[in-house]
Amino acid sequence: MTKPFHTRAARSRRTWTQTGAALLTLAVLLSACGGKTAEQAAGNAGATAADHAPLELSIMTVTPAATPATDDNPIKAAIEKATNSKMKIQWVSNNAYNEKLNITLASGQIPDLTMINNPFTSTFRSMVAQGAFWDITPYVKDYPNLQNGIPNIAWELTKMEDGRNYGIPRGRDENDEAFFIIRKDWLDNLGLKVPTTTDELYEVMKAFTDRDPDGNGKNDTTALAAYIPGGETGWGGVGPLLGTIESSFTGVNGSWKLEGNKLVYTAFLPEVRKALEFNARAYKEKLMPEDVLSLKLTQVRDLFKNNKAGIIVDKTGTGSRVYMTDLKKIVPTAKESDFYPLVSINGYVPKASGFNGLLAIPKSVPEAKMKQILQLIDTWLKPEVSAIQRFGFEGVHHQVVDGVKVTLPEKLNADNSSDFNQIVNSIDPALDPAPATAELKEAGEQRKKIDAERAKINVPDIAVGLSSPTAQKILPDLEKKIQDLKSKIIIGREPVTAWDEFVAKTQTDPDVIKMQEEMTQAYLKRAGK
Repeated sequence: MTKPFHTRAARSRRTWTQTGAALLTLAVLLSACGGKTAEQAAGNAGATAADHAPLELSIMTVTPAATPATDDNPIKAAIEKATNSKMKIQWVSNNAYNEKLNITLASGQIPDLTMINNPFTSTFRSMVAQGAFWDITPYVKDYPNLQNGIPNIAWELTKMEDGRNYGIPRGRDENDEAFFIIRKDWLDNLGLKVPTTTDELYEVMKAFTDRDPDGNGKNDTTALAAYIPGGETGWGGVGPLLGTIESSFTGVNGSWKLEGNKLVYTAFLPEVRKALEFNARAYKEKLMPEDVLSLKLTQVRDLFKNNKAGIIVDKTGTGSRVYMTDLKKIVPTAKESDFYPLVSINGYVPKASGFNGLLAIPKSVPEAKMKQILQLIDTWLKPEVSAIQRFGFEGVHHQVVDGVKVTLPEKLNADNSSDFNQIVNSIDPALDPAPATAELKEAGEQRKKIDAERAKINVPDIAVGLSSPTAQKILPDLEKKIQDLKSKIIIGREPVTAWDEFVAKTQTDPDVIKMQEEMTQAYLKRAGK
């Protein structure tokens, strides 16, 4: 059964730019659409902009969907009308985006707007230094929604070494970083309490694997929806879930810990060894998939959706949108509040950086078109335009009841509405859905309470945006070695003592020592010390 959400009509903050009568009229028509459908609003906008040819542009970005939005997608068409554009979008699976992005950057045939999922790689930094992408710093002031609709911290942290911005950060809530999500109904079925330490977490993991948490009388569940993504070195090289376990041991968000006035590379911390022992034991006792090295993100999400795994790492807001609609088809008794975010483990929970990747424009795009692209994003960030992908069309994706939009997640998912968040992601709270049922209200209140508790203790990544010439030179190879060795230790192909030998050798390497010194200097400079 489709479960609805609703929201109060957004009270938009109107900010205007001197971009001509057509755009002014567009904004007025869109803001005046009130209870009209997104299709009607987009139609009005398209008619108003008829005096100007649509901006044609190519876009490459990631999609979490198994089947991405097609070129004739109705939500895409409505956004194009509202922004007076014609977008040729190349959707790339989460599973393959890093590889595809590297190939694209190396080819020189870079789309007009390209999502850079990690703007701090040596590849992107080098291309910026070579002048491959537009410095948008002097232009941002002319687009108020770019300034107001994206957290200031995101603009600050995505600056390159020269203090300039070479892309538009894709905004996200600073207090909604990915962390452990657990099946609360499985805990209740087994009489277990919510874990708060790694020891308690392990007990839950064992029970989720061995004690038939779904009550079907079969030994067909595992604890961790985990995978180790080959070639991706984030999360300590071992993927979101196992990397979050590691961070729960170290208490560090990211790859660098401040000890006194010195940054230390986290791989050298003794707690990393403890995390490796934890994860290796979990693999040996079958508390995670046996094929952890070959699974992809979509496959581990399916484990959770299909009632086969009880713990995953994701953001608190992904429940109904990503998981619960599918899970309820298999477990009709599951409630929205059974998608239960943990407050912390060992007192640790990460804080987000205010962005998730950035949108870069290559210098092959002429300046006039670059400005049009900035205007497109600026227009898209207006609440009435972002509402198109958030709520869809009245009578199809939502209904208006007593002035309240009641959305149908299954219908929105069917038309890939959330795919478009991978291009422009509005974090305007006025667009957040409010609960329309008692069940959804309970889940919403639960999430707010947990988010508030997390906000008191969450740990930022203190090294985001910092740069070291030596790090750019040695980190790609070093991180690959770390990933390979951790993977072998976790699946039992190498003993944990191999890690001791690796750390002892690596931390005395002159380049590694120099990297830590440069990163410390960069941190102290940014901190004004």
